[in-house]
Amino acid sequence: MIRINNIIDRISEYHPEADLDIIERAYIYSARVHAGQIRLSGEPYLSHPLEVAGILSDMKLDVISVAAGLLHDVIEDTQAVPEEVEELFGSEVRHIVSGVTKLSGLSFHSTRARQAESLRKMFLAMADDIRVILIKLADRLHNMRTLQFHKPGKRKKIAGETLDIYAPIAARLGIYWIKNELEETSFKYFQPEECSRIQDLVAKSRTERTKYMETVKGYLTKKMDEAHLACEVLGRNKNYYSIYNKMVSQNLPFEEIYDIIAFRIILDSISHCYEALGLIHSMWKPIDHKFKDYIARPKANMYQSLHTTVVGPFGERIEIQIRTWEMDRVAKSGIAAHWSYKEGKRIDENISEKFAWIQDLVENQENFRDPGEFLENVRIDLFQDEVYVFTPRGEIKTLANGATTVDFAYMIHTEVGNQCTGAKVNGQLVPLVYQLKTGDIVEITTSKNHHPSKDWLKFVKTVKARSKIRQWIKTQEKERSITLGREMLEKAFRKEKLNYNNLSKTEELAEVAAHFGFKAIDDLIANVGYGKITPLQVVRKFVPKLQAQDVPESIFNKLIGRVNRKKKLKTGVLVKGVDDILIKFGKCCQPVPGDNIVGYITRGYGVTIHRTSCVNALEMNPERQIEVDWNQEATEMYPVKIRIISHDRQGLLADLVGNISKYGANILHASSEIRDSRIVDSFFTIGVQDISHLEKILSAVRKVKLVQDVKRIG
Repeated sequence: MIRINNIIDRISEYHPEADLDIIERAYIYSARVHAGQIRLSGEPYLSHPLEVAGILSDMKLDVISVAAGLLHDVIEDTQAVPEEVEELFGSEVRHIVSGVTKLSGLSFHSTRARQAESLRKMFLAMADDIRVILIKLADRLHNMRTLQFHKPGKRKKIAGETLDIYAPIAARLGIYWIKNELEETSFKYFQPEECSRIQDLVAKSRTERTKYMETVKGYLTKKMDEAHLACEVLGRNKNYYSIYNKMVSQNLPFEEIYDIIAFRIILDSISHCYEALGLIHSMWKPIDHKFKDYIARPKANMYQSLHTTVVGPFGERIEIQIRTWEMDRVAKSGIAAHWSYKEGKRIDENISEKFAWIQDLVENQENFRDPGEFLENVRIDLFQDEVYVFTPRGEIKTLANGATTVDFAYMIHTEVGNQCTGAKVNGQLVPLVYQLKTGDIVEITTSKNHHPSKDWLKFVKTVKARSKIRQWIKTQEKERSITLGREMLEKAFRKEKLNYNNLSKTEELAEVAAHFGFKAIDDLIANVGYGKITPLQVVRKFVPKLQAQDVPESIFNKLIGRVNRKKKLKTGVLVKGVDDILIKFGKCCQPVPGDNIVGYITRGYGVTIHRTSCVNALEMNPERQIEVDWNQEATEMYPVKIRIISHDRQGLLADLVGNISKYGANILHASSEIRDSRIVDSFFTIGVQDISHLEKILSAVRKVKLVQDVKRIG
């Protein structure tokens, strides 16, 4: 365990004039309030804030950040209150600690809602003070280093969240050493079989790669020396998770991943970087579309470097990065480089301007109250890469990679997006689905009578465009649902000889709306129209004596098709608060027990179950969403599609079928295609009990001779 004296010594090295008193006081206070608390590892809880503070001092952050790191859990896990933290350590420390603190004291209807609101709160705080996320990343990094002390299920959940949220945040902040460690550790726990397989594949060729790395470094060093360019040439192995991601995203076997080794040349000046680039291109033929100049056009996280891919001395592709020493420092530390002290200088006070994307992320998310929708859109924002395009007036606009002309229209203004009818790119008419490229000049045509189309959701890439389109659709659907809901209520009230129009103007209906959790009467009426609440439920609030037996139909009976009450369904999914509902599983994503799921009401067709990550589910109106969960008592088999990539050989199909059947999976459908390269794509639809059953089968199939990759599809 790191000691407070080690942390103080580190701070003194990079900032000799620092006021260390606040660090010592924060340590004493943290030790006092955490006294008696033990971590799952058996260590005193104080070891955790000390390790977090140690990581922050490694990043050379200011004393306020390190003090807040020592205190980051005191509000959440002890009797300490924000007011006391402010009184003892100042408003700046309180603000940062409050931003890091999760919303553990509040009540939410689901784990996803808690996670979404915690992230929302953190993003709001980090938009105001970026140190919030730096401390949160240090906190997550140490928790990942001690993840082995959790139960397997909890380990996998935390690892998945880290891959989804925290590693991408570290990447967008440019702190790649944290990003890489988070990904590698998460990969080990989230997909242990895949991680082990990649490790084995890499280990088999390690000796050969080391020899190759030294050979190429020798060529590069000699060329730079001949030109009298002082530099350092480095070779590095790609991370296991990066290799796996590339194999999956590009559908490549391990043998075809050319950039498992990458090279980096670090020089003294920008002019030397471009000179080195010219020398390399004179040695080996460059691949044009692989060249990227991040020096002239830095990434949003201030990363700068020249990236080139060339055909190397043995006919293979080589990826080379060229940068200055200062660029290398920023590439390693990212945003932390601008919050650190160097030679006694003050921290960069314009940091918020340089990271305007954080404020954009906050603004994009503020209209999403549905937890699943919010979390998915955070991922979209975090994983994006950028393209740079021009308005007709020559203004540069930055959009996510893959963004279309509709995304561009919404970036200009919401009304421009809503009324967009067409676009010209570089003076030529293009379809709305056209994906913009860096350097394009874009002009949007609009019409006042035009409105967004639901089909746009299938191709827009930016969260702003997606949110504005859905907002418009939601408004239209709400208006229709209010009209339908009002008609249904009038009919139901008339049946009980009540005048709905008169009652709707009284406080009674407002109180009924509040009872169901709605702020306005219109929200109650709309939910009757959506099908989430029946007219009968509302009428009962005015006629308490109305008995259930007087009503032939229960909730959802008219709105969604259902089975006969006498035929009780033994379904694998439970719909919260409702029995005997017709359940269907989305064919697009084929959920199985263990997947995170969500239900959507469809009039006349019951409730359709989707995985929360399903693209089709994300395009549906969140107002039709209903909470569902897996029925632990059900013993059904669920269909899942898998794809197996392998080299062709005799007996391949028999071995695949044998390994699938060995684990009790029923094969519902099978087909295979062979490519010109003798690579075989095999597609199976199999029946499995749950996600762990599926993982056992996938693991067994991976062991079949000459199998390159196995994955679930859909």
